[in-house]
Amino acid sequence: MYNKNIKLVIAALIVGTAIWQMIEGYIGNGIMLILLASVFVFLYFKNELILLAFLRLRKQDFPGAKKWLDKIKNPESALTTKQQGYYNYLLGIMLSQTNITQAEKYLKKAIKLGLSMNQDLAVAKLNLAGIAMTKRRKREAQNLLTEAKKLDKHGMLKEQISMMKQQMKRI
Repeated sequence: MYNKNIKLVIAALIVGTAIWQMIEGYIGNGIMLILLASVFVFLYFKNELILLAFLRLRKQDFPGAKKWLDKIKNPESALTTKQQGYYNYLLGIMLSQTNITQAEKYLKKAIKLGLSMNQDLAVAKLNLAGIAMTKRRKREAQNLLTEAKKLDKHGMLKEQISMMKQQMKRI
């Protein structure tokens, strides 16, 4: 796992080499090196370990996703702010299965750091609402549910939100 700034330095060096190759007349080599540099720029914005953890999570392989996230030793220096948000989001989702107190901490930190997609933000708030319900904090759960409903533009979480509202009536 490389530091985020090392990826940009590698990309700059590769672009420099690409320009040199083009000046020397090797246009094909230059184009190929520019494409290679674009991979490093892409990995600056989308961390490879977080992408691999997302793939494992889609297959419901929580231990595999945890393994990929554990390879990130120092998230503050290795990840951008949005990537730190997704790092905490993934940890919060995985820990919500076992340790809800720890999951609440990670999900709140993920919301504070920011998530790019409204759907991810809605899922985080929905999980926080469920945690608040289990801890008997009805007002906080209600507020989080209404925020999640506003963020869920495509209606993908409609069923889960209605189930939570039904369960909240029992409290």
